[in-house]
Amino acid sequence: MTAYDEQLKTIADIMRSTRIASLAYVSMDGGLVSTPMGTQDFTEPGTVWFITERSTSKVAAIEADPRVNVHYASKSGWVSLAGTARYVDDRAKLKELWDASAGIFMSGTPDDPDNGLLEVTASTAEYWDSPGKVATAVNLVKGLVTDGEPDLGDTGIVPL
Repeated sequence: MTAYDEQLKTIADIMRSTRIASLAYVSMDGGLVSTPMGTQDFTEPGTVWFITERSTSKVAAIEADPRVNVHYASKSGWVSLAGTARYVDDRAKLKELWDASAGIFMSGTPDDPDNGLLEVTASTAEYWDSPGKVATAVNLVKGLVTDGEPDLGDTGIVPL
């Protein structure tokens, strides 16, 4: 496995460790907005799918300015995907990704014409692979005591 493949695996593992992501986009008035989104699927970290309603201000803003950031944070570490998003009206893909959690947060069913998908295509992924709470605390203390730099895990920026 190449170093790049290992980085992609680390990124995917962190993303899988939590289903909830934070999607940041530019609102219609030019401000930054961040909203929680449930990840429905990703085969590679470079393409992420969310279920959304077409009639939202989020979709209108993304259609006007598709630049987005998707952020995942968990005990495993964090991942920040920078890229673009687009609304996709694909009934077959929507039905494939629809699950019980979608039914809780969305009105209607996958057949509702307002329900669709948000596809995020990332150009880069920045990540921090946390060694865990205890190891981080030990390394922080070790860094303070020895006046050295603590080992807080693996980090990197990966083109996708």
